[in-house]
Amino acid sequence: MAIRLIVKEPDEVLHKTAKTVTKITPNVQKLLDDMADTMYDAEGVGLAAPQVGILKRLIVVDADEEHGLIKLINPEIVSMEGEQFGPEGCLSIPGLNGDVRRAETVTVRGLDREGNEVTITGSGLLGRAFQHEIDHLNGVLFTDIAEKVYEYTAERSETGE
Repeated sequence: MAIRLIVKEPDEVLHKTAKTVTKITPNVQKLLDDMADTMYDAEGVGLAAPQVGILKRLIVVDADEEHGLIKLINPEIVSMEGEQFGPEGCLSIPGLNGDVRRAETVTVRGLDREGNEVTITGSGLLGRAFQHEIDHLNGVLFTDIAEKVYEYTAERSETGE
């Protein structure tokens, strides 16, 4: 496993649509493992393959204790319920946060690293993380959909503003 370089905005790879993974190979599994290591090293809660410069439909998320680390291949949102509105940041856009409106609860379907179909429902931060990372697979950044974008400060993050 290895820590990969996180691609930063305005790199054009962040604005492209990732390709469907058609075969799960040892390289795909290693990439998922590397993405998890990279996410933890950067103290993030999610990471999509385009953020490490690879246009494949892969995400890793670790946003709650109940589910722990989730590695998904070809994830798609199959249902959305409710609404949440709050701050988001991104490892590819350091120094900025934005107020983003998202579904409160989402159900995501994809394949695990072994190719088994999995369906996971997440609310709150996990639901937000799923939506944020799947947006990355479609070339959408939180700054594209935020109602307000502002510089990140420690004071804001502590108060939730």
